[in-house]
Amino acid sequence: MDPVRNPYAPGAGQRPPELAGRDRELEQFDVVLERIARGRPERSLVLTGLRGVGKTVLLNALRSQAIRKLWGTGKIEARPDQSIRRPLASALHMAVRELTPRHRDPDHVDRFLSVLKAFALRSGGENAKLRDRWHPGIDLPAASGRADTGDIEVDLVELLVDAAAVARDVGVGIAVFIDEMQDIPAPDVSALCAACHELSQQALPLVVVGAGLPHLPAVLSASKSYSERLFRYIRIDRLDREAADFALAAPAAEEDVTYEQAALDALYATTEGYPYFVQAYGKVTWDHAPAVPITADDVKVAAPHAETELAVGFFGSRYERATPAEREYLLAIAALSEFTDGTVTTSDVAVHLGRKPSSLSPARDALIKKGLLYSAERGTIAFTVPHFGLYLRKYAT
Repeated sequence: MDPVRNPYAPGAGQRPPELAGRDRELEQFDVVLERIARGRPERSLVLTGLRGVGKTVLLNALRSQAIRKLWGTGKIEARPDQSIRRPLASALHMAVRELTPRHRDPDHVDRFLSVLKAFALRSGGENAKLRDRWHPGIDLPAASGRADTGDIEVDLVELLVDAAAVARDVGVGIAVFIDEMQDIPAPDVSALCAACHELSQQALPLVVVGAGLPHLPAVLSASKSYSERLFRYIRIDRLDREAADFALAAPAAEEDVTYEQAALDALYATTEGYPYFVQAYGKVTWDHAPAVPITADDVKVAAPHAETELAVGFFGSRYERATPAEREYLLAIAALSEFTDGTVTTSDVAVHLGRKPSSLSPARDALIKKGLLYSAERGTIAFTVPHFGLYLRKYAT
């Protein structure tokens, strides 16, 4: 098969040729956009799921929907050691710039940009790191008395309310997209929840769309008790059989290539419908298939090559980030989760390692911060990456 014509895209956040299995989420977001633009009350959205299920891809697709409806949009990726003040200021600056050509009152836009500048300039003093400084290119003086207290909760509420007012003048809205939302520092999470609460109460045309790991709802709930009612939570999971087959077959058909049913059976059994794996195994299978149609034998020949690529890149790079103590913890979870759904108790890990649970807390907490583990319920732990336990049992023991 011609590798140049290979349609599959197993990249981080890279949109696959066919965004299969996400029609319901796309349709729901269309309704949200229309309701908000008409002044109807709506909740912000939170997408949750394991790594490799396509959260970032879907987040980008939702942003494209907002852009098509002429909304102002901005996107950030949260980091555990960085306040969202500076990146959010940049995202809102971009969103308002998209609306400015259609705004009838340039003075209103300028007033908002002055407030935005005041908000952003509170992101760091003279000794702040370069990445924490913001150089907005706004040729206006910073406003005084609005979004400039230094208290992120007060400032963010005022800023988002003012941004929504600019969008309302144009008859549309602003959508802010936040990837890796579970990594937002705790004070900023509280501020974001408070701002979304205010926007919802006033039915203002600004929506936040976040994406993060399965424990993100618990992170939000720990910050503000009302967050359970503040956001609409959408769990993004692996593809069902029909959608996984379509994700493989539809792009191939565009290149006049077909699959035997047995080949699709073998690919689903291997990938279990996880979108990243569907693309990864589809790409390698295409490259190794000698002719049309692609057969189960082609999948069998290609699978070890795909597995090796994943072991080095998708899995190996994550394992290499762990310290020796953290790797010991990971291997214990892998051993214990072989015959479970992947979730184990922290007490079982301690027993397996012959250690006191308290002595393992630093390793566990570091692995959660690195995004390798998550805890959806107190006393439990699981991998954030599908098949990670299988990789560890095969390659790291």
